[in-house]
Amino acid sequence: MNAAQLIHFHLRNEIISMRRRPGEPVNEKDIAQTYRVSRTPVREALLRLSEEGLIDIVAKSGTIVSRIPADELPEAILARKAIEQMTARMAAELAAKSDILKLRAIVERQNEALRSNDINGFHEEDEALHRAIMGAAGYPGIWRFVEEIKVQLDRFRRLTLPQAHRMERALAEHTELVDAIGAGNPERAATVIGNHLDWLGASLAEIREINPDYFSGNPEDAHSRWIRRALAPAANPVTFGGSRFDEPDRDPHGRHREIKGHEGA
Repeated sequence: MNAAQLIHFHLRNEIISMRRRPGEPVNEKDIAQTYRVSRTPVREALLRLSEEGLIDIVAKSGTIVSRIPADELPEAILARKAIEQMTARMAAELAAKSDILKLRAIVERQNEALRSNDINGFHEEDEALHRAIMGAAGYPGIWRFVEEIKVQLDRFRRLTLPQAHRMERALAEHTELVDAIGAGNPERAATVIGNHLDWLGASLAEIREINPDYFSGNPEDAHSRWIRRALAPAANPVTFGGSRFDEPDRDPHGRHREIKGHEGA
Protein backbone atom coordinates (compact mmCIF):
# COMPACT_ATOMS: atom_id res chain seq x y z
CA MET A 1 0.00 0.00 0.00
CA ASN A 2 1.12 3.54 -0.66
CA ALA A 3 0.95 6.15 2.10
CA ALA A 4 -2.61 7.29 1.33
CA GLN A 5 -3.89 3.70 1.23
CA LEU A 6 -2.12 2.82 4.48
CA ILE A 7 -3.51 5.87 6.28
CA HIS A 8 -6.99 5.15 4.92
CA PHE A 9 -6.76 1.53 6.10
CA HIS A 10 -5.77 2.45 9.64
CA LEU A 11 -8.18 5.36 10.04
CA ARG A 12 -11.04 3.26 8.67
CA ASN A 13 -10.33 0.52 11.20
CA GLU A 14 -10.12 3.06 14.02
CA ILE A 15 -13.51 4.54 13.06
CA ILE A 16 -15.31 1.22 12.58
CA SER A 17 -13.86 -0.20 15.82
CA MET A 18 -15.07 2.94 17.64
CA ARG A 19 -11.55 3.85 18.74
CA ARG A 20 -12.39 7.12 17.01
CA ARG A 21 -15.86 8.06 18.20
CA PRO A 22 -18.64 9.75 16.19
CA GLY A 23 -18.28 13.51 16.39
CA GLU A 24 -14.59 13.35 17.35
CA PRO A 25 -12.31 15.86 15.55
CA VAL A 26 -9.86 14.51 12.97
CA ASN A 27 -6.68 16.57 12.84
CA GLU A 28 -4.92 16.41 9.47
CA LYS A 29 -1.66 17.81 10.86
CA ASP A 30 -1.52 15.27 13.71
CA ILE A 31 -2.09 12.37 11.31
CA ALA A 32 0.65 13.60 8.98
CA GLN A 33 3.07 13.80 11.93
CA THR A 34 2.08 10.33 13.17
CA TYR A 35 2.80 8.73 9.80
CA ARG A 36 5.69 11.06 8.98
CA VAL A 37 4.24 12.08 5.64
CA SER A 38 3.15 15.31 3.98
CA ARG A 39 -0.48 16.38 4.18
CA THR A 40 -1.18 15.26 0.59
CA PRO A 41 -1.64 11.51 1.29
CA VAL A 42 -3.58 12.38 4.45
CA ARG A 43 -6.00 14.49 2.42
CA GLU A 44 -6.38 11.65 -0.11
CA ALA A 45 -7.22 9.23 2.69
CA LEU A 46 -9.69 11.65 4.27
CA LEU A 47 -11.44 12.26 0.96
CA ARG A 48 -11.90 8.53 0.50
CA LEU A 49 -13.27 8.18 4.03
CA SER A 50 -15.63 11.06 3.31
CA GLU A 51 -16.91 9.24 0.21
CA GLU A 52 -17.54 6.18 2.39
CA GLY A 53 -19.57 8.29 4.83
CA LEU A 54 -17.14 7.79 7.71
CA ILE A 55 -15.98 11.38 8.15
CA ASP A 56 -17.51 14.79 7.54
CA ILE A 57 -15.34 17.49 6.00
CA VAL A 58 -16.95 20.85 6.74
CA ALA A 59 -15.47 23.97 5.18
CA LYS A 60 -14.10 26.40 7.79
CA SER A 61 -15.28 24.08 10.58
CA GLY A 62 -12.83 21.21 10.32
CA THR A 63 -13.12 17.46 9.93
CA ILE A 64 -14.95 15.12 12.31
CA VAL A 65 -15.82 11.44 12.47
CA SER A 66 -19.31 11.17 11.04
CA ARG A 67 -22.21 10.15 13.23
CA ILE A 68 -23.89 6.84 12.44
CA PRO A 69 -26.82 7.50 10.07
CA ALA A 70 -29.69 5.69 11.77
CA ASP A 71 -31.92 5.98 8.70
CA GLU A 72 -29.53 3.79 6.68
CA LEU A 73 -29.31 0.94 9.18
CA PRO A 74 -32.64 -0.85 8.49
CA GLU A 75 -31.82 -1.11 4.77
CA ALA A 76 -28.32 -2.39 5.53
CA ILE A 77 -29.67 -5.02 7.93
CA LEU A 78 -32.34 -6.17 5.46
CA ALA A 79 -29.85 -6.41 2.59
CA ARG A 80 -27.34 -8.31 4.69
CA LYS A 81 -30.04 -10.62 6.04
CA ALA A 82 -31.22 -11.52 2.53
CA ILE A 83 -27.71 -12.30 1.33
CA GLU A 84 -26.64 -14.24 4.41
CA GLN A 85 -29.80 -16.33 4.61
CA MET A 86 -29.18 -17.41 1.03
CA THR A 87 -25.53 -18.31 1.64
CA ALA A 88 -26.35 -20.08 4.92
CA ARG A 89 -28.82 -22.29 3.07
CA MET A 90 -26.26 -23.04 0.38
CA ALA A 91 -23.55 -23.77 2.96
CA ALA A 92 -25.86 -26.29 4.67
CA GLU A 93 -26.39 -27.99 1.32
CA LEU A 94 -22.85 -27.84 -0.06
CA ALA A 95 -20.31 -27.54 2.78
CA ALA A 96 -17.54 -30.13 2.83
CA LYS A 97 -16.36 -31.73 6.06
CA SER A 98 -13.29 -29.49 5.98
CA ASP A 99 -15.58 -26.43 5.79
CA ILE A 100 -17.48 -27.57 8.89
CA LEU A 101 -14.23 -28.12 10.76
CA LYS A 102 -13.11 -24.62 9.82
CA LEU A 103 -16.40 -23.12 11.04
CA ARG A 104 -16.19 -24.99 14.35
CA ALA A 105 -12.59 -23.83 14.82
CA ILE A 106 -13.65 -20.21 14.34
CA VAL A 107 -16.44 -20.61 16.91
CA GLU A 108 -13.94 -22.09 19.37
CA ARG A 109 -11.57 -19.14 18.87
CA GLN A 110 -14.50 -16.80 19.44
CA ASN A 111 -15.26 -18.68 22.65
CA GLU A 112 -11.66 -18.15 23.75
CA ALA A 113 -11.97 -14.42 22.98
CA LEU A 114 -15.13 -14.29 25.08
CA ARG A 115 -13.46 -16.00 28.04
CA SER A 116 -10.62 -13.46 27.95
CA ASN A 117 -13.03 -10.54 27.33
CA ASP A 118 -11.21 -9.72 24.09
CA ILE A 119 -13.85 -7.63 22.31
CA ASN A 120 -11.67 -6.91 19.28
CA GLY A 121 -10.74 -10.56 18.91
CA PHE A 122 -14.37 -11.57 19.30
CA HIS A 123 -15.38 -9.18 16.51
CA GLU A 124 -12.60 -10.42 14.22
CA GLU A 125 -13.72 -14.03 14.63
CA ASP A 126 -17.32 -12.93 14.05
CA GLU A 127 -16.27 -11.50 10.71
CA ALA A 128 -14.24 -14.64 9.92
CA LEU A 129 -17.24 -16.89 10.56
CA HIS A 130 -19.64 -15.02 8.30
CA ARG A 131 -16.98 -14.85 5.58
CA ALA A 132 -16.20 -18.57 5.93
CA ILE A 133 -19.89 -19.48 5.57
CA MET A 134 -19.91 -17.73 2.20
CA GLY A 135 -16.81 -19.69 1.25
CA ALA A 136 -18.51 -22.93 2.30
CA ALA A 137 -21.46 -21.96 0.10
CA GLY A 138 -19.09 -21.70 -2.85
CA TYR A 139 -19.33 -17.91 -3.22
CA PRO A 140 -16.49 -16.32 -1.23
CA GLY A 141 -16.56 -13.20 -3.41
CA ILE A 142 -19.99 -12.20 -2.07
CA TRP A 143 -18.25 -11.07 1.11
CA ARG A 144 -16.90 -8.03 -0.78
CA PHE A 145 -20.46 -6.85 -1.45
CA VAL A 146 -21.47 -7.47 2.15
CA GLU A 147 -18.50 -5.39 3.36
CA GLU A 148 -19.72 -2.46 1.28
CA ILE A 149 -23.25 -2.80 2.64
CA LYS A 150 -22.27 -3.01 6.29
CA VAL A 151 -19.81 -0.11 6.72
CA GLN A 152 -22.14 1.88 8.99
CA LEU A 153 -23.72 -1.26 10.38
CA ASP A 154 -20.32 -2.42 11.66
CA ARG A 155 -20.00 0.71 13.78
CA PHE A 156 -23.43 0.08 15.24
CA ARG A 157 -22.57 -3.59 15.87
CA ARG A 158 -19.48 -2.60 17.82
CA LEU A 159 -21.71 -0.64 20.19
CA THR A 160 -23.73 -3.78 20.95
CA LEU A 161 -20.84 -6.09 21.84
CA PRO A 162 -19.95 -4.65 25.27
CA GLN A 163 -23.61 -4.73 26.39
CA ALA A 164 -24.79 -7.23 28.98
CA HIS A 165 -24.72 -10.81 27.67
CA ARG A 166 -24.50 -9.75 24.02
CA MET A 167 -21.30 -11.64 23.26
CA GLU A 168 -22.60 -14.76 25.01
CA ARG A 169 -25.79 -14.58 22.98
CA ALA A 170 -23.90 -14.05 19.72
CA LEU A 171 -21.67 -17.02 20.45
CA ALA A 172 -24.67 -19.24 21.23
CA GLU A 173 -26.31 -18.17 17.96
CA HIS A 174 -23.11 -18.85 16.03
CA THR A 175 -22.85 -22.30 17.59
CA GLU A 176 -26.46 -23.00 16.66
CA LEU A 177 -25.83 -21.77 13.12
CA VAL A 178 -22.76 -23.96 12.60
CA ASP A 179 -24.66 -26.95 14.04
CA ALA A 180 -27.44 -26.38 11.50
CA ILE A 181 -24.95 -26.16 8.63
CA GLY A 182 -23.13 -29.24 9.88
CA ALA A 183 -26.41 -31.14 10.09
CA GLY A 184 -27.23 -30.22 6.48
CA ASN A 185 -30.40 -28.36 7.50
CA PRO A 186 -30.68 -25.33 5.18
CA GLU A 187 -33.97 -23.96 6.51
CA ARG A 188 -32.81 -24.08 10.11
CA ALA A 189 -29.54 -22.39 9.13
CA ALA A 190 -31.44 -19.62 7.34
CA THR A 191 -33.78 -19.12 10.30
CA VAL A 192 -30.94 -18.99 12.83
CA ILE A 193 -28.95 -16.41 10.91
CA GLY A 194 -32.11 -14.41 10.24
CA ASN A 195 -32.85 -14.24 13.98
CA HIS A 196 -29.20 -13.40 14.61
CA LEU A 197 -29.37 -10.34 12.33
CA ASP A 198 -32.90 -9.34 13.39
CA TRP A 199 -31.53 -8.49 16.83
CA LEU A 200 -29.66 -5.53 15.38
CA GLY A 201 -32.80 -3.98 13.91
CA ALA A 202 -34.82 -4.63 17.04
CA SER A 203 -32.21 -2.89 19.20
CA LEU A 204 -31.99 0.40 17.27
CA ALA A 205 -34.01 2.56 19.66
CA GLU A 206 -32.40 1.21 22.82
CA ILE A 207 -28.82 1.66 21.58
CA ARG A 208 -29.70 5.25 20.62
CA GLU A 209 -30.69 5.91 24.24
CA ILE A 210 -27.34 4.61 25.50
CA ASN A 211 -25.23 6.69 23.08
CA PRO A 212 -27.42 9.60 21.93
CA ASP A 213 -24.54 11.63 20.50
CA TYR A 214 -23.30 8.87 18.22
CA PHE A 215 -26.22 8.93 15.77
CA SER A 216 -27.70 11.23 13.16
CA GLY A 217 -31.29 10.97 11.99
CA ASN A 218 -34.02 9.45 14.11
CA PRO A 219 -33.26 5.97 15.48
CA GLU A 220 -36.78 5.64 16.87
CA ASP A 221 -38.23 6.06 13.37
CA ALA A 222 -35.65 3.62 12.01
CA HIS A 223 -36.62 1.13 14.73
CA SER A 224 -40.32 1.48 13.86
CA ARG A 225 -39.59 0.92 10.18
CA TRP A 226 -37.58 -2.18 11.03
CA ILE A 227 -40.36 -3.65 13.19
CA ARG A 228 -42.97 -2.88 10.51
CA ARG A 229 -40.98 -4.25 7.56
CA ALA A 230 -38.94 -7.09 9.01
CA LEU A 231 -40.58 -8.50 12.12
CA ALA A 232 -44.33 -8.09 11.64
CA PRO A 233 -44.64 -10.58 8.72
CA ALA A 234 -43.07 -13.41 10.78
CA ALA A 235 -46.27 -15.26 11.70
CA ASN A 236 -44.94 -18.65 12.81
CA PRO A 237 -41.52 -18.37 14.44
CA VAL A 238 -39.45 -21.53 14.62
CA THR A 239 -38.26 -22.71 18.01
CA PHE A 240 -35.19 -24.79 18.65
CA GLY A 241 -35.44 -27.00 21.71
CA GLY A 242 -32.37 -27.19 23.87
CA SER A 243 -30.95 -23.82 22.86
CA ARG A 244 -29.96 -21.45 25.65
CA PHE A 245 -31.93 -18.79 23.79
CA ASP A 246 -35.20 -20.43 22.77
CA GLU A 247 -37.81 -18.34 20.98
CA PRO A 248 -39.37 -16.77 24.13
CA ASP A 249 -35.93 -15.41 25.01
CA ARG A 250 -35.45 -14.21 21.44
CA ASP A 251 -38.02 -11.45 21.93
CA PRO A 252 -36.08 -8.41 20.68
CA HIS A 253 -37.65 -6.02 23.16
CA GLY A 254 -37.49 -8.20 26.26
CA ARG A 255 -33.94 -9.36 25.84
CA HIS A 256 -32.61 -5.89 25.14
CA ARG A 257 -33.85 -4.59 28.45
CA GLU A 258 -30.76 -6.28 29.90
CA ILE A 259 -28.48 -3.66 28.34
CA LYS A 260 -26.64 -1.79 31.02
CA GLY A 261 -23.51 -0.32 29.42
CA HIS A 262 -22.85 3.21 28.35
CA GLU A 263 -19.97 3.22 25.90
CA GLY A 264 -18.86 1.19 22.92
CA ALA A 265 -15.58 -0.66 22.50
